[in-house]
Amino acid sequence: MALLHRATLHPTKLDLLTTWLPNRQWFAGPAGVELVSRGAYRFDDPAGEVGIETMLVGAADGPVHHVPLTYRAAPLDGADGWLVGTTEHSVLGRRWVYDGCVDPVYAAALAHATLTGSGQAEEYFEVDGRREVREPTVTVVVDGAADAQVPAVGAVRRVVDEDRTLIDTDTVELVVVRRPGAGADGPAGGTLSGRWHGQSTTVPLAYVRTR
Repeated sequence: MALLHRATLHPTKLDLLTTWLPNRQWFAGPAGVELVSRGAYRFDDPAGEVGIETMLVGAADGPVHHVPLTYRAAPLDGADGWLVGTTEHSVLGRRWVYDGCVDPVYAAALAHATLTGSGQAEEYFEVDGRREVREPTVTVVVDGAADAQVPAVGAVRRVVDEDRTLIDTDTVELVVVRRPGAGADGPAGGTLSGRWHGQSTTVPLAYVRTR
């Protein structure tokens, strides 16, 4: 489960992405265009230290971009080139926002969610001691098995940041589809797919295979 806070962020996540996203080689669209959110889904960090959210964003009339993000209370060593920006969270304070593809916590969460079939985390707020569930804006589908054995995912050894971003670790290889629905089959292995408002059919978002 992912505990959310009723909070404000300055700058907002969309503000950060509006500056950062057009500089990615896989971005399709003009720089300076105002981005809108098409939806988002989350994974859970078992340690409770890192926020893991994947956003689907794009211009109002442009293609959708699939952007995993991690939120940290301190900088991630060796990941300066993958920093999306910093933001002030009204509850948690300063947060360092990274492209999740370089973050080992994201890699482990994606592998577990896909290979075990657990999928996305349930999102909720705590209101007066009660749990208030937030309805998801993206429906995630995975094809893993609940009894699957997922190897421990350690450090990210290599990231090849293209239209399909490769995340290479010692035990698993992950592929993140940056522009969902653009066609072409993915590699063999577990598949994480999704749909959202404006996307009526389920399309692949990521692939995971063990070594």
